[in-house]
Amino acid sequence: MQKYDVVLIEGLEIRTVIGIYDWEREIRQTVRLDIEMDWDISKAGKTDDIADTLDYKAVSKRLIDYVENASFGLIEALAEHCAQIILQEFSVPRVRLKMSKPGAVRGSENVAVRIERER
Repeated sequence: MQKYDVVLIEGLEIRTVIGIYDWEREIRQTVRLDIEMDWDISKAGKTDDIADTLDYKAVSKRLIDYVENASFGLIEALAEHCAQIILQEFSVPRVRLKMSKPGAVRGSENVAVRIERER
Protein backbone atom coordinates (compact mmCIF):
# COMPACT_ATOMS: atom_id res chain seq x y z
CA MET A 1 0.00 0.00 0.00
CA GLN A 2 1.28 3.44 -0.92
CA LYS A 3 2.13 5.73 1.99
CA TYR A 4 0.55 9.16 1.99
CA ASP A 5 0.88 12.36 3.91
CA VAL A 6 -2.24 13.75 5.56
CA VAL A 7 -4.08 17.00 4.91
CA LEU A 8 -6.28 17.99 7.87
CA ILE A 9 -9.33 20.18 8.29
CA GLU A 10 -10.17 20.39 11.99
CA GLY A 11 -13.18 21.88 13.74
CA LEU A 12 -15.14 22.91 10.64
CA GLU A 13 -18.48 24.05 12.09
CA ILE A 14 -21.55 24.19 9.86
CA ARG A 15 -25.21 24.88 10.65
CA THR A 16 -27.72 22.47 9.14
CA VAL A 17 -31.00 20.64 9.66
CA ILE A 18 -30.08 17.44 11.48
CA GLY A 19 -32.06 15.21 13.80
CA ILE A 20 -34.92 12.77 14.06
CA TYR A 21 -37.29 14.71 16.31
CA ASP A 22 -39.95 17.06 14.94
CA TRP A 23 -38.47 20.06 16.74
CA GLU A 24 -35.05 19.32 15.21
CA ARG A 25 -36.54 19.42 11.73
CA GLU A 26 -37.60 23.05 12.34
CA ILE A 27 -34.25 24.48 13.45
CA ARG A 28 -30.63 24.57 12.34
CA GLN A 29 -28.01 22.94 14.54
CA THR A 30 -24.24 22.93 14.43
CA VAL A 31 -22.25 19.93 13.27
CA ARG A 32 -18.47 19.86 13.55
CA LEU A 33 -16.22 18.05 11.09
CA ASP A 34 -12.67 16.88 11.66
CA ILE A 35 -11.25 15.51 8.42
CA GLU A 36 -8.03 13.67 7.60
CA MET A 37 -7.34 13.17 3.90
CA ASP A 38 -4.49 11.04 2.58
CA TRP A 39 -2.53 12.99 -0.01
CA ASP A 40 1.00 13.09 -1.37
CA ILE A 41 2.22 16.59 -0.58
CA SER A 42 5.84 16.07 -1.65
CA LYS A 43 5.49 17.87 -4.99
CA ALA A 44 3.81 20.89 -3.39
CA GLY A 45 6.53 20.89 -0.76
CA LYS A 46 9.09 21.34 -3.54
CA THR A 47 7.19 23.72 -5.84
CA ASP A 48 5.25 25.83 -3.29
CA ASP A 49 2.38 25.82 -5.82
CA ILE A 50 -1.27 25.35 -4.81
CA ALA A 51 -1.88 23.47 -8.07
CA ASP A 52 0.35 20.67 -6.77
CA THR A 53 -1.58 19.92 -3.59
CA LEU A 54 -5.04 19.22 -2.23
CA ASP A 55 -6.87 22.54 -1.97
CA TYR A 56 -8.30 22.31 1.55
CA LYS A 57 -10.14 25.60 1.06
CA ALA A 58 -12.00 24.14 -1.94
CA VAL A 59 -12.83 21.01 0.08
CA SER A 60 -14.10 23.14 2.97
CA LYS A 61 -16.22 25.38 0.73
CA ARG A 62 -17.78 22.36 -1.00
CA LEU A 63 -18.67 20.71 2.30
CA ILE A 64 -20.04 23.95 3.77
CA ASP A 65 -22.29 24.41 0.73
CA TYR A 66 -23.47 20.80 0.85
CA VAL A 67 -24.08 20.55 4.59
CA GLU A 68 -25.80 23.94 4.89
CA ASN A 69 -28.32 22.82 2.27
CA ALA A 70 -28.69 19.24 3.52
CA SER A 71 -31.40 17.78 5.72
CA PHE A 72 -30.61 14.47 7.42
CA GLY A 73 -31.98 12.61 10.39
CA LEU A 74 -28.70 10.97 11.38
CA ILE A 75 -25.14 12.23 11.58
CA GLU A 76 -24.13 8.79 10.29
CA ALA A 77 -25.84 9.47 6.96
CA LEU A 78 -24.48 13.01 6.68
CA ALA A 79 -20.95 11.80 7.46
CA GLU A 80 -21.19 9.12 4.76
CA HIS A 81 -22.31 11.63 2.14
CA CYS A 82 -19.52 14.07 3.07
CA ALA A 83 -16.91 11.32 2.83
CA GLN A 84 -18.17 10.33 -0.63
CA ILE A 85 -17.96 13.95 -1.84
CA ILE A 86 -14.32 14.14 -0.73
CA LEU A 87 -13.42 10.81 -2.34
CA GLN A 88 -15.22 11.38 -5.63
CA GLU A 89 -14.84 15.10 -6.27
CA PHE A 90 -11.32 15.62 -4.95
CA SER A 91 -9.77 12.24 -5.85
CA VAL A 92 -8.62 11.66 -2.29
CA PRO A 93 -7.58 7.99 -1.93
CA ARG A 94 -8.69 7.70 1.71
CA VAL A 95 -10.57 9.93 4.14
CA ARG A 96 -11.12 9.69 7.87
CA LEU A 97 -13.99 11.89 9.00
CA LYS A 98 -15.33 12.62 12.46
CA MET A 99 -18.75 14.26 12.54
CA SER A 100 -19.84 15.70 15.87
CA LYS A 101 -23.15 17.07 17.05
CA PRO A 102 -22.36 19.22 20.09
CA GLY A 103 -24.94 19.17 22.85
CA ALA A 104 -27.00 16.34 21.34
CA VAL A 105 -27.18 14.45 24.63
CA ARG A 106 -27.89 16.24 27.88
CA GLY A 107 -24.89 16.12 30.16
CA SER A 108 -22.42 15.44 27.36
CA GLU A 109 -20.26 17.92 25.55
CA ASN A 110 -20.60 16.10 22.26
CA VAL A 111 -21.70 13.00 20.37
CA ALA A 112 -19.89 11.90 17.25
CA VAL A 113 -19.24 9.23 14.66
CA ARG A 114 -15.89 8.53 13.03
CA ILE A 115 -15.70 6.82 9.65
CA GLU A 116 -12.93 5.85 7.29
CA ARG A 117 -13.54 5.35 3.58
CA GLU A 118 -11.33 4.79 0.57
CA ARG A 119 -11.65 4.69 -3.18
